[in-house]
Amino acid sequence: MRTFRCWITLVFVSCASFVTHAQLEIMITEGVNNARPIGVVPFRWNGDTVLPENISDVITNNLLRSGKFNPIPMSQMPQFPTRDDEVDYDAWASKGIDTVLVGNIEERGNGQYQVSFELIDVLRAQITGGEAKSLQGGQLVLSKDHIVEAREKLINTNDFRQYAHIISDIVYEALTGERGAFLTRIAYVIVRDRSTEPLPYQLVIADYDGANETRLLSSPEPLMSPSWSPDGNKLAYVSFENKKSQIFIQDIYTTQRTLVTDFPGINGSPVFSPDGKKLAMVLSKDGNPEIYVMELASRRLDRITRNRAIDTEPSWAPDGKSLIFSSERGGKPQIYQVNLDTKRPKRLTFEGEMNLGASITPDNTNLVVVNRTQGDYHIARQNLQNGNMLVLTKTFLDESPSIAPNGSMIIYSTMHEGEQVLSLVSLDGRFKALLPAANGQVKSPSWSPFLL
Repeated sequence: MRTFRCWITLVFVSCASFVTHAQLEIMITEGVNNARPIGVVPFRWNGDTVLPENISDVITNNLLRSGKFNPIPMSQMPQFPTRDDEVDYDAWASKGIDTVLVGNIEERGNGQYQVSFELIDVLRAQITGGEAKSLQGGQLVLSKDHIVEAREKLINTNDFRQYAHIISDIVYEALTGERGAFLTRIAYVIVRDRSTEPLPYQLVIADYDGANETRLLSSPEPLMSPSWSPDGNKLAYVSFENKKSQIFIQDIYTTQRTLVTDFPGINGSPVFSPDGKKLAMVLSKDGNPEIYVMELASRRLDRITRNRAIDTEPSWAPDGKSLIFSSERGGKPQIYQVNLDTKRPKRLTFEGEMNLGASITPDNTNLVVVNRTQGDYHIARQNLQNGNMLVLTKTFLDESPSIAPNGSMIIYSTMHEGEQVLSLVSLDGRFKALLPAANGQVKSPSWSPFLL
């Protein structure tokens, strides 16, 4: 009971010791050597001015950070082609590279640039000699079916990084069959040193890789539990700026915000429903912390749980018909699922001393939790069909896991060398990376939905 109440205090009250003055930077720590090799050749630059951003570098880093690919270093590339007819297929195959990405960037004036790229299947090109014959409409025609993707687009100066993420998503999906999540954002909380910053608590959004960090809100009191709306336009979060917990929804583009709850006691853990029409939350206005669902249009509240135990940390099932939550009703905290129509809960987790902070993967096959075993808190994955649990991390105080919208990665908060940092782990546990801030500590990450 005491341990769980301490955890609840951590969830709702947070700490005030974070300091940061720079954006996050991903540091890969494990899992690259087992990833699929790929060649991302530097795109040829045809222009008289300075290249606004190195697209191929952004793509290389994206694919590397996905945990699925291991781009070959430039120093090991056998050549630097920029289109398919310049590729020496045998040279790349001899390096163990079966896929190559090549491209061109041409300056068109008035801040516009033509970007073209081709994704080439080297092994298939070897077999066909770069051309294959097929019968189309009764005619024998030559085709280049070894070119997996070939596209071009006219972009503006400020679009380079975004288009690099789009190309990365195209490559990722073409080679894995799974939608890429590079064109997404993360939200998180930073708390600066109060002695140098009058508004030390900051709600921040950034690209998934920590770039383009933008401060959405600053406060003299704690901010916590950011949660994205399904359209990626709003954040729900908890603020203590009025010396009590309140839930707000804020538009990330207009910065306009709306007070959603101001009940006595706890107002916490807001989470949008999959259709964006409702908000699950934790309220203690009637006594113990319980799970509620609010219909946002009417502000009508529906109490979901009724128990003397603490119920907290709600999360929606992908179909929006049930909620996952943490509860100590069985003794130590475990994960339960409650049907919103019947209000009947069922227990989902049994392994370890306790399980907290759960959410379901987008494909509805796995439960991601914070699992405590022998006193350490790890990120773990439980198969929803057979109940098998796999611990994914090796650190000792992990919390606040948030799943990428394609279900491939988990971002979470952890301790590293005495500092609070964000970290990434793949759903299979093979790939790991840290996202420390240069001068401080960050926590409460939330991964956005797909943005396009």
